[in-house]
Amino acid sequence: MSIRHRSSIMLSLAVLFVVMLAACGGQTETTGSSVSTAVKPLKDISIGLGYNPDIQFAPFYLAKSKGYYQNAGLNVTFHHGIVPDLIGTMVAGKSTFVFASGDEMLVALDKNKGLKILDVATIFQKYPVSLIVPADSPIKTLADVKGHSIGEPGPFGSTHTGLLALLYNAHLSPSDVKIQSIGFNQVSALITHKVDAVIGYSNNEPLQLERNGFKVRTFPVSDYQPLVSNGIITTQDMYSNQAQTVRDFVQATLKGLQDVIANPAAGVDASKDQVPGLNTAQATDVLKATIPLWQGKGQPGYNDSAAWDATEKFLVAQKMITAQPNLAQLYTNKALA
Repeated sequence: MSIRHRSSIMLSLAVLFVVMLAACGGQTETTGSSVSTAVKPLKDISIGLGYNPDIQFAPFYLAKSKGYYQNAGLNVTFHHGIVPDLIGTMVAGKSTFVFASGDEMLVALDKNKGLKILDVATIFQKYPVSLIVPADSPIKTLADVKGHSIGEPGPFGSTHTGLLALLYNAHLSPSDVKIQSIGFNQVSALITHKVDAVIGYSNNEPLQLERNGFKVRTFPVSDYQPLVSNGIITTQDMYSNQAQTVRDFVQATLKGLQDVIANPAAGVDASKDQVPGLNTAQATDVLKATIPLWQGKGQPGYNDSAAWDATEKFLVAQKMITAQPNLAQLYTNKALA
């Protein structure tokens, strides 16, 4: 074979290699010093948190700051702000997920039986509401509250539900006590003895009262009445059609949760960019009081069927809802694994 002929063959092979490389989209192997330049776009999702930026959302903030969401292929936006109908805004397409409690979810379903929603991870394993009394109060047991005045923000929200749950457990009705709407002024109302007891958040008002030198005792709802607290809720459509996205979001969030539990200081640091004017010392105290509420006695994010049953039974007894025919279909633990 002539040198000229061999050169022609070599040139043809070179051209063929270039054509084949182009046909493969110009991708390079990740061997040696070659690195693929292809970047997979992130999927935009959002969660409605239903409250102003706060240290209680540290697991979400940390998951974002550490890149857990990004590593899962997600671009997550937090929608803050108090919304009267948080679940309704999600169903209307304003958010992919919302952070709401099981009792809120059951009440929403009772009002609109056409809703198709699902709790995919319960973050607060304990309901974060307590009855708070002065340390020297004659109220030693729940039954002792009969005839006493109790201050609450108003007949709405988790504090009102928590108060009803405590009375229910003590076999008392609202008419057995003197309930007063005092706004979000539980601390001053108790210090000035405007009321005999107040209902508030276990990781908030007791800490404020103690900082003011006012010793208190608490009756946590979770010690008396099982209620499903705040978790990640999405639509049935989202879960059915994008199950992997739901799983990725839940697991990235739980990774952030576990990091905050292991190192609260990291949770505070991650919250600084999200919470304007964050008081580090107070945020640390709140976070330390919140961690036991996240941990509970089970697996982080776990939906406990017994707690769901107890929540439904309580709400039915209070005539806040009618019984759900398919309660077990309203929550899942499949996104946890």
